[in-house]
Amino acid sequence: MNILILGIGGPTPRSITKRLRKLYPEAKLVGTDIEPKAIGFYMCDLLDKSILIPRANSSDYFEVIKSIIREENIDLAFVQPEQEVKTWGEYYNRHGSYPCPTIIPPIEHVNALMDKAAMSDLFEGTDFIPDTIRMTPQNPKFSEIQEKIGYPCWIRASVGSGGLGSLKLSRKEELEAWLFIHKDVPEFTISEFLNGRHLANQMLYVKGSCVRNAGLHCAEYVMSDIAPSKVTGNTSYGLLLNEKKLLEKCELVMKVVQDRTGAEANGVYSFDFKEDIDGNLKVTEINIRHMAYTGIMAECGFDLIKDTVDVLKGGFTMPENSFHFFDKEYVFLRDVDIEPIILEKKDLLK
Repeated sequence: MNILILGIGGPTPRSITKRLRKLYPEAKLVGTDIEPKAIGFYMCDLLDKSILIPRANSSDYFEVIKSIIREENIDLAFVQPEQEVKTWGEYYNRHGSYPCPTIIPPIEHVNALMDKAAMSDLFEGTDFIPDTIRMTPQNPKFSEIQEKIGYPCWIRASVGSGGLGSLKLSRKEELEAWLFIHKDVPEFTISEFLNGRHLANQMLYVKGSCVRNAGLHCAEYVMSDIAPSKVTGNTSYGLLLNEKKLLEKCELVMKVVQDRTGAEANGVYSFDFKEDIDGNLKVTEINIRHMAYTGIMAECGFDLIKDTVDVLKGGFTMPENSFHFFDKEYVFLRDVDIEPIILEKKDLLK
């Protein structure tokens, strides 16, 4: 089996590749990236072949991708970078098929969920998301923010990872200063500040049906002290959860996504939630790809990487229930330049 992994410079594609290497030691793993310094190219035994490719918006992108698929006899692909997920989705809409077998969300979901402001429009009239206003540095909407959201509130870039442009704002003057510092960010979303837990989950959908669903608690963040928001988008300490309420909420939200876009869910979706003061779950982000802890969850029995291969190779068995409950109270520790560590919660030092 020959597998193509796109975006090998990122931590999530590397996590996927490490799991593939463990699951299928005889498989040929081909990694690509747009950056010649992508660390995955140089990690011992990670890949069998490393290939530099053009950006997804380049005119010759698919010419290069197709030549790789042909020359390396690729059987299936993991498309992880969001821009490439978007480009492959557009390709499917034009041609009715992908360059090679893969499973990714439809372009209607990509367009609605990649941009956090567009996501807030998608869920307008529901209680799934915190009260939200979109704004730009050129049109800051100070009065509307004061009237509809109030302080403290949360600001973040509309597009990008969880920590990009994020900060808790306590007054208007802080907002003015933050916009001055980040005047190159084209758009922000302002939302009510939620002080509860940060919960997350991963789901696998096949032709509109959820077949896998599991959750976790992102308790602490890597290098949080250097970020003004204290959120960096990468979890340093997390707990795998068995909370039915979280899993039910995710599938309820995805039903609305499918209904309002008119497109069946397909592929991996990753949620981020924050709890409000009453413990209600509010969606802050839905990613159209695996999240960084996908390999950790796989090691603990929730293996969307193997499931993806099984779906694409025709060996997947539909479960009776999509909800996954872990057999132990697993926790994980992550940091820079070190492999994650998985423990049982009872083994943490008291």
